[in-house]
Amino acid sequence: MRRVLIANRGEIALRVIRACRELEIESVAVYSQADESALHVRKADHSINIGKAAARFSYLNPDVLLDAAQKTGADAVHPGYGFLSENAEFARRCQGAGLIWVGPPPEAIEQMGDKAAARKLAAQADVPIVPGTKGTIAPEQALAKAEDIGYPVMLKAAAGGGGKGIRIARNPDELQDCVAIAAREARAAFGDPALYLEKLLVSPRHVEIQVLADTHDNVIHLYERECSLQRRRQKLLEESPAPALDAGNRERMAAAAVRLARAAGYTNAGTVEFLLDGNGGFYFIEMNTRIQVEHPVTEMVTGVDLVKEQLRIAAGERLAIAQEEVPLHGAAIEFRITAEDPDSDFHPSPGQITCLEIPGGPGVRLDTALYAGYNVPPFYDSLIAKLIVWGLDRREAIARGRRALEEFAIEGIHTTIPFHLHILENPGFRQGEYHTEYLSDLALA
Repeated sequence: MRRVLIANRGEIALRVIRACRELEIESVAVYSQADESALHVRKADHSINIGKAAARFSYLNPDVLLDAAQKTGADAVHPGYGFLSENAEFARRCQGAGLIWVGPPPEAIEQMGDKAAARKLAAQADVPIVPGTKGTIAPEQALAKAEDIGYPVMLKAAAGGGGKGIRIARNPDELQDCVAIAAREARAAFGDPALYLEKLLVSPRHVEIQVLADTHDNVIHLYERECSLQRRRQKLLEESPAPALDAGNRERMAAAAVRLARAAGYTNAGTVEFLLDGNGGFYFIEMNTRIQVEHPVTEMVTGVDLVKEQLRIAAGERLAIAQEEVPLHGAAIEFRITAEDPDSDFHPSPGQITCLEIPGGPGVRLDTALYAGYNVPPFYDSLIAKLIVWGLDRREAIARGRRALEEFAIEGIHTTIPFHLHILENPGFRQGEYHTEYLSDLALA
């Protein structure tokens, strides 16, 4: 692997550029018209314009990305997260063009991207799954299937992910109202109206396991991340270790994730996501076939550079670390900083950064592509920075997080920094007693 085209933008593009540089691999940045002044463009070894600001013309356009790889002499493509990172056809086209795909095989992306097929595979691999339909259902089957499962239930898009394409029904009347709407939403978001039903677990925890697998039949886990603090099923904060997970459940959940990765013929980095109920039971919900936004949390507690491992695996190398060598040291928390106004229902807040003060000190990491004078464009995801802190234990990590957030100043736009400071003072969060509906419950209190 000599030159990697990064089919992404912003902080994740910059993160991959840094990993490439440490491995002495050249990097190629792509950018839309809106990103001409972006930091990842300036930091890469090479850069190329790929079109208009709208993502469908640039970052979501396989043709222009493959053309850019050919023009710049890239021999590999790293998709980052979002955009085309879980698009099996794009992965297949990259490989067909003679490019190394820095990710799992297209077949694994397809299998795990089909949520109904992923549930079936999980059951075959003896991985607990939430009670639900064995596959997709026709709209006219929904009522009968829901009666078998028991209310409340979730209608979910089979091709969905990221908390999208989901409707909740607590009784037959609600379900009838939801079916047609859910099918339309699934078609609009994913191009596929197929649905399946799952039992709705009330106030569960959301815990995920990071896995790495090479092409030499080595599969390991790097412990868990707690992702339960969510707003409208979108993660806001992640931490490791998970406060609610005991040693026994940690071992069982991690072993289940490894079994599933092996059953899927998986290679490269991936994340297996579970729901954890109040009795310690856990259930598979989906697998993300890419690097995660929250991957720095795992890097902080294990010392493993996940992006460098991705590149090494794609180049055909063996994993740099064995399972018994993976440590779980201290505690880490990631705060997702977005260009949104938490006092106005998290309304987007693009605009120019007039002042930027970066936090520092022991155990503080900031992944961002911001700089003073940069214009945050309105065309893409609102994530602008990830503040990650590490401490010897959770208490120290929380204290360090508060200190770092207080040092972190972004002027010119609204951000979620004040929201995170507020959360750190919340008694339930400080005690580790929160769940996926916790923020909704606070809003109702």
